[in-house]
Amino acid sequence: MSSNKSSLTALTLGAIGVVYGDIGTSVLYAIKEIFGSGHVPFTHENVYGVLSIVFWTLTVIVSLKYVVLVLRADNAGEGGLIAMLALASQAVKDKPELRKWLLVIGIFGTSLFYGDGVITPAISVLSAVEGLEVVSPAFKQYVVPITLVVLFGLFFVQKRGTGGIGKFFGPITVLWFVSIAVLGVSHIVGHPEILAALSPHHALRFIWQQPGTTFIILGAVVLCVTGGEALYADLGHFGKKPIRVAWFAIVMPCLTLNYFGQGALLLADPEAVKNPFFNMAPDWALLPLVGLATMATVIASQALISGAFSVTKQAVQLGYLPRLNLHHTSVHDTGQIYLPVVNWGLFAAIVLAVVMFKSSTNLAAAYGIAVTLDMLITTVLTFFVIRYGWKYPLWLCLLATGFFFVVDLAFFSSNLLKLFAGGWFPLLIGGVVFALMMTWKQGRALMAAKQQAESLDLDSFLEAVFMAPPLRVEGTAVFLTADTGTVPNALLHNLKHNKVLHVQNLFVTVRSHEVPWIALDKRLEVEPLGHDCWQVVIHYGFKDDPDVPKALRLMSARGCELEPMTTSYFLSRDLVVPTLGSGMAPWREKIFAQMHHNAGAAAEFLNLPSNAVIELGSKIEI
Repeated sequence: MSSNKSSLTALTLGAIGVVYGDIGTSVLYAIKEIFGSGHVPFTHENVYGVLSIVFWTLTVIVSLKYVVLVLRADNAGEGGLIAMLALASQAVKDKPELRKWLLVIGIFGTSLFYGDGVITPAISVLSAVEGLEVVSPAFKQYVVPITLVVLFGLFFVQKRGTGGIGKFFGPITVLWFVSIAVLGVSHIVGHPEILAALSPHHALRFIWQQPGTTFIILGAVVLCVTGGEALYADLGHFGKKPIRVAWFAIVMPCLTLNYFGQGALLLADPEAVKNPFFNMAPDWALLPLVGLATMATVIASQALISGAFSVTKQAVQLGYLPRLNLHHTSVHDTGQIYLPVVNWGLFAAIVLAVVMFKSSTNLAAAYGIAVTLDMLITTVLTFFVIRYGWKYPLWLCLLATGFFFVVDLAFFSSNLLKLFAGGWFPLLIGGVVFALMMTWKQGRALMAAKQQAESLDLDSFLEAVFMAPPLRVEGTAVFLTADTGTVPNALLHNLKHNKVLHVQNLFVTVRSHEVPWIALDKRLEVEPLGHDCWQVVIHYGFKDDPDVPKALRLMSARGCELEPMTTSYFLSRDLVVPTLGSGMAPWREKIFAQMHHNAGAAAEFLNLPSNAVIELGSKIEI
């Protein structure tokens, strides 16, 4: 029992540091943007109404939707939009047309994650450094340069992994939550009547009296739930109970106290609306608070960057992106990975965002559309999971998800007002990623169809080869091929140029599935072909780490021993030439050909040894 309590405490502490860093730093800018927009007349009743709307937004979207409902939709213990997509697509697998559209919607939602991944670190770190302007207006000219330096340092250390500094995330974030709670209480004690805004009637009165203003400010209110998706995305790292305990015991109470403290400050000093969070602090605490806020926003950004790495790896596993150069940064935790192209691509986009928008207020105009659309997609997928996967009655499914759908739709519609003020930026990023994903998926399908039509049957080919067998050389040849039962080009080239065949030959196909994990006892599917040749299919889930040599060591139980020093790996790679009239637009064909040309990281991704040989095959027109 003591061990279980200790484990729960450690996991809860970790969840506070990783899961709630983003939503915990929303206090830096949410209230400022709501009142700073100029749409809300500054009256006591409006302060009460806005605080009530913020509190009940946290309650409905985070507490009820994500913590209570969505966390239940775990895919073998894993969460996130891709896990939800896998659950939904499996639930409607007997409805192919519906399943196709759900996959498109889910992948679009996944693409939007990258748009959110650009805006969130930019607005978080920038809003923290802007605290220097409260210390002295002379610091204003240094805000953007300092922000860029902090962000560069964050992205530069990614290649070293987060294992060394990750253990400090939880304690620092706990210190952050305690600090913002203390700041809030220090102002609430002067105006304890502000706690009356906990009553929903203040929110309802504000909505009833000012429906137009309410609709407009929802685009700023949504800032208080930034990072809500992380609750579900990090389910596999911490589990449901620690995430729920962390939210209800620490995170939500501290956020509520700080928001209400900001409200109490505004009642006493309306001029503090320029930056209510930092104006809550006494002068002596400003610089330490800026430093703590910067650390908290860096931690929040780190969690999102790590999430981008994980989402990219899962998309690669499911065949929506090419194999990318992937590095494991920890020998103990396989989840700690580093993808250089994703890391520096995100950094370039974030730098562009900071330089273009220059302030957290301007970035707030860009934030919201992508995240609210993601929330809306999550709600839609949840309906199909609980209706067709869990077999709940239709009325209950409509009731459970219909309410959240209306709420999400209201927030998304409000954020559409910010489309031309900056909301286009994350949508553009998400749209580009979506186009790349769908182009790669369709291009691979077209290539596979063409290869299948032109390929030789493996059984017939081996039968013909062994009628007059070539020289057999010592060792094992592992031929990686996309399709089972077909002759890989690498084998044809080996016979043509070297005129030899290895003593043992494995024809290996790697397949990924819409489940997080594949058990070891189901990892290999082996079919003997005779003459010491085997057809091998290696199965992985989208959370598994592909490791072909490790998986093939299981072949020893089938009587096939692989010696590392005498095993050669052959990858067939085809030269892709775009052509017209193949099912994709010409610009997409060219993009696919370029992606295929640059996708030279299969050996690293599959953890193949340095003796892997890439054989260039014949040209394939798509």
